Amino acid sequence: MRVHIAFTPGEQTPAPVGIVVDVLRATSTITQALAAGYERVLCCAEIDEARELAKTEGPAKLAGERRLEHIEGFDFGNSPSEVAASPPARTLILSTTNGTRLLVDAATRFERVFVGSLLNLDAVAAAAAETGEDVAVLCAGVLGQLTLDDAYCAGRIAEVLGGSPADSATVGIRLARSFGSALEGLGSSWSAGNLRRHGMEADIDWCARESVLDVVPRFVRTVGAAAEVTR
Repeated sequence: MRVHIAFTPGEQTPAPVGIVVDVLRATSTITQALAAGYERVLCCAEIDEARELAKTEGPAKLAGERRLEHIEGFDFGNSPSEVAASPPARTLILSTTNGTRLLVDAATRFERVFVGSLLNLDAVAAAAAETGEDVAVLCAGVLGQLTLDDAYCAGRIAEVLGGSPADSATVGIRLARSFGSALEGLGSSWSAGNLRRHGMEADIDWCARESVLDVVPRFVRTVGAAAEVTR
């Protein structure tokens, strides 16, 4: 099993299995929502797509953000803590600045797509390894650019996956090992600083917990313009 990391969403990787990572916060939110009891998460690139799906795929709750700002008319933001309670509907529809956009794209390019975070680190690595196929860990970044938080999480996933690391995975593993803890790895990023400036520091702590959820979100089908993810 060859393991690659794509540090930015524009990179092409030669693997049939993709693990999408937007650790602060979309993929952490997806994982937490399914662990809480939502049956599926419909991931949309655009806000209007999410609103239209709420009309046809309801009852559903809308969640998401743009540049960390709450979206008018949505029930939740993009915080895992907001979706951790017992769900009021079976479907969560999520649209975020970076993570859901990458997930929709990955669903068109990979044979299998998993959703990864630190919350489900061991579980998602085990699921990908069980396929016996080459794996690419895909970082959402911010607006097409590398982010330290996603690179750290990708390095941790690559390390747990084992196999034969490509140079990109070796870089990610060594980067992750340079930090003393997951909280330090995520907390040192620009993304974490932005969350602090918006009063959302608690989300950094939440997303930095490793392997606390035994949930492996995976893409199952396309619903309209959305990628449907279930456990």
